[in-house]
Amino acid sequence: MTRKTAQSPPADWSAQVTRESNALDLEEGVFTWKDPARIARSLKKSADSSVRRKSPPFRSAMSMLVFYINRAGAKLDPDRKRILEQAKIELRKLYGRQG
Repeated sequence: MTRKTAQSPPADWSAQVTRESNALDLEEGVFTWKDPARIARSLKKSADSSVRRKSPPFRSAMSMLVFYINRAGAKLDPDRKRILEQAKIELRKLYGRQG
């Protein structure tokens, strides 16, 4: 009896998700920008205008940002992580979710 095994996803699956998200059309290089407010505005614009997302706009935008931070993990430069964490705060402000 031959047992079928689940095929492993490609090694770069998370990079592919970031590039080809089916929920949000991200601006090129959004996660490399130095201005956290600009990153947040871009993510909000993408989430608000998307017709393919399955979650509310705030959740979709925040999920994409958190996914990127988690994907990079320990390889993420401390300065870049600080900027992206600040972008989370800015995103919450844009959606009136402080607190």
